[in-house]
Amino acid sequence: MERSMSAFAYYQSVAKTSTQTQVSAVEVKEKKKKRRKENGVGPEMKAKKRMKTPNSVKRKAKEEDEEEESQKKAAVEDQCPSNGPEAVSAQMLPALLADLNKVNNSRERANRLFQWLIHPSPAKTFFRDYWEKKPLLIRRQNREYYQGLFSTAEFDNILRNDNVQYGVNLDVTSYTNGKRETHNPPGRALPYTVWDFYKSGCSLRMLNPQAFSSTVWNVLSILQEKFGSMAGANVYLTPAGTQGFAPHYDDIEAFIVQLEGRKHWRVYNPRSIDETLPLVSSPNFSQAEIGKAILDVVLEAGDLLYFPRGFIHQGNCLPDAHSLHITISSYQRNSWGDLLLKVMPAALEMAMEEDVEFRKGLPLDYLAFMGVQNSDKEDPRRDRFLSHMEGLMKKLGSYAPVDAAVDQKAREFLHDCLPPMLSEEEKASSVYGAPARWEDGEAVNVTVRMKGSTKIRLIRGGVARLCGDDGAVHLYYTTENSRAYHKEEPRSMEIKDEHTEAMEFLIHAYPKFVTVTSLPCDTEENKISLAELLFEKGIIHTSEPIKTK
Repeated sequence: MERSMSAFAYYQSVAKTSTQTQVSAVEVKEKKKKRRKENGVGPEMKAKKRMKTPNSVKRKAKEEDEEEESQKKAAVEDQCPSNGPEAVSAQMLPALLADLNKVNNSRERANRLFQWLIHPSPAKTFFRDYWEKKPLLIRRQNREYYQGLFSTAEFDNILRNDNVQYGVNLDVTSYTNGKRETHNPPGRALPYTVWDFYKSGCSLRMLNPQAFSSTVWNVLSILQEKFGSMAGANVYLTPAGTQGFAPHYDDIEAFIVQLEGRKHWRVYNPRSIDETLPLVSSPNFSQAEIGKAILDVVLEAGDLLYFPRGFIHQGNCLPDAHSLHITISSYQRNSWGDLLLKVMPAALEMAMEEDVEFRKGLPLDYLAFMGVQNSDKEDPRRDRFLSHMEGLMKKLGSYAPVDAAVDQKAREFLHDCLPPMLSEEEKASSVYGAPARWEDGEAVNVTVRMKGSTKIRLIRGGVARLCGDDGAVHLYYTTENSRAYHKEEPRSMEIKDEHTEAMEFLIHAYPKFVTVTSLPCDTEENKISLAELLFEKGIIHTSEPIKTK
């Protein structure tokens, strides 16, 4: 459907609602859920005295046991490799990444890399049957499948050559006799101290390996386009015969990729519906609090274990081998509810501005029959009050600025994103490969020669997004982000009225290259100025390495 206004005017029209959707951290602070009136608030209740069990209860217990066994089977069924693997899925990682550099579309790269990660389970099956629902175990009988992603040798090399800080980049942990401890000293984590901790039985957790490992950076920067949400990672190195962490659940979708050695994992169902797909991670649990495992397995190098947020888990090393694994994670605070936290305050503000029903005063005596102290009263005034409130809530949906709220989520995502890791060909055709340099006492080759016939496109499908802000149009982009989480402020630039439709055209044209002349601007000068601006920020590249004046 065509818009009846210019692109610039359209983005201006949502700018007001975009600012209205700004919700501070204090405003969205999670409130404690209301306790149930009945006893038995916790997920598990023990009987105070032994009672004779009726047959109906026995039957129910048997049904629950059968359901538990069914869940265990469902979680393990996909562990065996299928026949006839897809070529891209069976490759070793270095060869796969080299092949992905030749793929013309970054979204297709993301699809192929994710399929490789969970091979042989088809991605469609995974998202239909497992994503946010239940664990998936994949055994490969191929210890070298993930070789090249990360290793203990690279861990050691990073400690020796990079500024790794305790508490920022590295945690030293232990879990002994039911007690979880962190042993981080202040300052830089040097090999002499770190390996002494390890020899003493402590686990090592590298919090942001993508800041140090180019391969991890590359993998995560590709996968973030698959998830449409930040892709993060932690690396865990655990000595033989030890455990580094207490049982707990996380607020992310977790992919446990076993790189070296072996690790014994136990996974447990969420304890209640309140802990299903939780908004925050749990505290540490005792063994008595978590019930019976639905999955009890030993991961070998090359294996993968996925479990959704809210599934309690714990891993310990067997006596005969150390363990190195990387946890790839995504979908933190990326729920419908998180979007509604941005939509509803703005919707209410708009409704109050535009609909007199929302501005009418409350009943004079509403305090006499509403509120918790009156909640058990039978009063027709309560019924009328609640009915009227329900009607207003239904009307509120028509004022919801959904697109503006989605753009706010998108801005947050772009700030979370890793910058793209470019291939040599991409560098050569972008600002990063421009031949500007110092030569014979002067700067040379500093001016880009952008012509109308020059073919351009975004350097990645998800590298930039147009949003309305305070009556202006801004382009948010990821190319200047840091590999360290939120080290830089969100990057954006204002887009002029004459460039707005052209920018939208360029975004929608991806992955095709388009000529500068084809950009829908009024003048050739405007077309070239926009292309040069985007080139300077690394947002676009050209079909061929560009020449300089």
